[in-house]
Amino acid sequence: MTTAIWWLRRDLRLADNPALAHALSYAGRVVPVFILDDRLLNSPYSGARRISFLLEGLRRLDDDLRARGSRLIIRRGRPETELARLNDEVNASRVFAQQDCSPFATRRDHSVAQYVPLTLVEGISALPLGAVRKENGEPYTVFTPYSRRWKALWRQSVPALLPAPDRIDTPPGIHSEALPDDPLPERAAAHFIAGEKAAQDALRAFVAPDGPIFCYKDHRDRPDLDATSRLSPCLRFGVLSPRMAARAATEAMDAAQDEEARLGAETWLNELIWRDFYLNILAAFPHVRRESFRPETRSIAWHNDASEFEAWRTGHTGYPFIDAAMRQLAETGWMHNRARMAVASFLVKDLLIDWRWGERWFMQQLIDGDPASNNGGWQWTAGTGTDAAPYFRIFNPVSQGLKFDPQGVYVRRWVPELRQAPDEFIHEPWKMPQAIQADTGCVIGQVYPRPVVDHGWARERTLHAYQSARSE
Repeated sequence: MTTAIWWLRRDLRLADNPALAHALSYAGRVVPVFILDDRLLNSPYSGARRISFLLEGLRRLDDDLRARGSRLIIRRGRPETELARLNDEVNASRVFAQQDCSPFATRRDHSVAQYVPLTLVEGISALPLGAVRKENGEPYTVFTPYSRRWKALWRQSVPALLPAPDRIDTPPGIHSEALPDDPLPERAAAHFIAGEKAAQDALRAFVAPDGPIFCYKDHRDRPDLDATSRLSPCLRFGVLSPRMAARAATEAMDAAQDEEARLGAETWLNELIWRDFYLNILAAFPHVRRESFRPETRSIAWHNDASEFEAWRTGHTGYPFIDAAMRQLAETGWMHNRARMAVASFLVKDLLIDWRWGERWFMQQLIDGDPASNNGGWQWTAGTGTDAAPYFRIFNPVSQGLKFDPQGVYVRRWVPELRQAPDEFIHEPWKMPQAIQADTGCVIGQVYPRPVVDHGWARERTLHAYQSARSE
């Protein structure tokens, strides 16, 4: 009987898994394997929360495989070495894996292909990488025309979802290493539960007839509300199929009872398209992982003050909305998307710190840290990337709080020093009279810091730095 190896990387699921489907159609027996690569586990862009979520996802996938007569094989080492060894052990004819697009993944897969017959299969994005291109074949670098083309292609042929197999025949007696201990046994698992069933249940709840997706357009920018899907960690590791998510969004649009509800579902679909867009950008322009996409922004004279970066990192900038977001990240390994934009703008355009400092910190902390989306988001905010926000677009950290956390619910949850502050001062506590500071137990400069920088002054400094770089 023919044997194939299914090499899992970022597709920890059974339903709608093209790599698994190809392996099953090719061979009568399939060996599912995940290789723990220390180059990734110990990377400066890795983080304990994401590893913890990964390990939990692997355990739950193993349970699902065992229910189908199979099991997950774990190996540790260089993929080319371990796959060649496993290939010899089981006499496999081919290795199937999901295509990836990061520079590291591209180099790794090229190396693996020198040792074993490797077939890469689409599945990391809702539409295949490279499928959405301009008429001349070039990749899009602006989101709006990309999204229009994406939607046209998607509507022409919404791909059918592949069912999870009822059974997977895996040869017995294959050596498997134990998964390492969870680096965070009491981590933020309560906030994000790994596993395919949990992801699908969360998706169904989000797109239900009375689900949050239909109010998404109006509520998505409010971190004080529970109005987002929180499915990003599942998409990052492929616990949930991106095609399944996009189909659910499309079906919600078609089932919406009015235009407002339809726009809510379409807005969420746009977020999934942004994910596809950034994956394609990374595939076509791998240098964005190292430097700004726009050449004219590569010579910005960054300030890069280490003490100011520390204040930002720990949530002690003196701007409550920024600090709440950074403390949410520290506590849960996740941050609301509006808050991500605000803190990125503050780091880059208030503190004038290189966006790559923030990009790396996010990757070290985020459960959903994805090389493509994280890089794309940081470069968008910094004004250095494809389809970037104009360099002169600088978020006001006070206005962001006033607009998107009007009652200070978000701030009070994550910045306990300000829980007793009156609403009128919750986003500008330094304006509280001394008597109120004393009454609320929040003395500015002692209990809660003064602003690390004056926003008005910082804005002018940043405009000058960007303009100087553009004129060179």
